[in-house]
Amino acid sequence: MIRHVVVGVAVALLSSGGLAAPATAQEPDPHAHHAPPQDAKPIPGNVPPLTEADRAAAFPDVSGHAAQDNAVNYLVLFDQFEWQRASGANGFNWDNHGWIGKDTSRLWFRTEGESEGGSLTSAHADVLFGHSIARWWDVVAGVRQDVRPGSPQTWAAIGIQGLAPYWFEIEVTAYVGASGRTLARLEVEYELLVTNRLILQPLIEIDVHGKGDPERGISAGLSNTEAGLRLRYEIRRELAPYVGLTWQQKPGKRDSFSTLGGENFRGLRLAAGARWWF
Repeated sequence: MIRHVVVGVAVALLSSGGLAAPATAQEPDPHAHHAPPQDAKPIPGNVPPLTEADRAAAFPDVSGHAAQDNAVNYLVLFDQFEWQRASGANGFNWDNHGWIGKDTSRLWFRTEGESEGGSLTSAHADVLFGHSIARWWDVVAGVRQDVRPGSPQTWAAIGIQGLAPYWFEIEVTAYVGASGRTLARLEVEYELLVTNRLILQPLIEIDVHGKGDPERGISAGLSNTEAGLRLRYEIRRELAPYVGLTWQQKPGKRDSFSTLGGENFRGLRLAAGARWWF
């Protein structure tokens, strides 16, 4: 009975304002801080209301955006431009390639050759059209012209080139020439950064012929293998002198050919030169 009386008195006092509820019992307004300022100006009548099209234009969906454009660019790189010495004889060697074109389609060229004792012993050039088939890979097709050894010879070419996992640069090219002659060529290159400017570059090149060519001193099968190790220092990114060692081997029976474009076995050579591009 007393409890009911006390409760009734408390309710009466609260209703009349005689008692105030404690501050902790008051729930704060969650939207109080969003109230507009007192000096806010109304939006002018000539400003159109915001629409969904306006929001879409301000926040477009950029997923899958491609960074391709129509600019024409080019590169010319002399990967090898060097003097060589072996067994008392001096020689000169070059290997360069380049391209001109856009992001996915380019015209490629490659030239390679060597001389010994002041005479050109081997030289060839490729002109290829390349198209990108993946992020790091191109398919190429075109022609190759051999100048030395022997008389000039033309090949049709098709291949693939690109950057393999772990940053190996790979070129694989197949050639078909006159009289059903075939040639497969593999080139693998890697760049190991000793420092930011000191770079060690191993390289291997392998040629495999489908049939022998006596005029050019070429036997069927594995006709040429070359491995090199070059250490360069980039004075600038565009210019880097280097020193290195190369090993070249041309297996086959020397007596089976009447004319040879060079020795069957070249062995170890010392190389010094410069790598440059523009």
